[in-house]
Amino acid sequence: MISTEGNQRQCALELEALPSRIQQVRRIVAAQLRYWRLHPLIDPTLVGITELLANVHRHARPDKRCSVELSFASGWLTIAVSDNDPRLPRVRDFEPLATCGRGLAMVVSMSDSWGTESLPDGGKVVWFTLRAEATVPARQVAEPSSVTARKVSPRAETALPEPSERWTPEVEREAADAVPLLV
Repeated sequence: MISTEGNQRQCALELEALPSRIQQVRRIVAAQLRYWRLHPLIDPTLVGITELLANVHRHARPDKRCSVELSFASGWLTIAVSDNDPRLPRVRDFEPLATCGRGLAMVVSMSDSWGTESLPDGGKVVWFTLRAEATVPARQVAEPSSVTARKVSPRAETALPEPSERWTPEVEREAADAVPLLV
């Protein structure tokens, strides 16, 4: 399910937390975040979702059914994974050379906030949030042919193009000639 109301966007997926499904969910979530123009949040979101779904796969009982929900509003992306197991996860201490037990600690360290909630039907939700930088609405994104740029070189003695000038191959060559090479 995908919905948009005002400035709030939502996407929900239901699945069985099997390794092959986890890979599919990662691709779907990455595509959805690209569509919402939240490119900087793709990697941390995928790390968090992978860890939470892996926990469902390893620990959830009586089944591996779960749902993933993304919600973006007011500059915050909330990622929630719910399952039918009532046991709430906890961040564990681990040895420096331990090969498991770090997943939830990673989610905690890379997110802006996180938490768990018990559900009335006996399941639980584990969620985390990520703060998005200001995004550019689709209609304001410039086409590659109209991008303006300025090459900055603190060592250049010749003036480089001003931001108002269009960056073209000719401007590139002129700027390259103006920048002294360090040998």
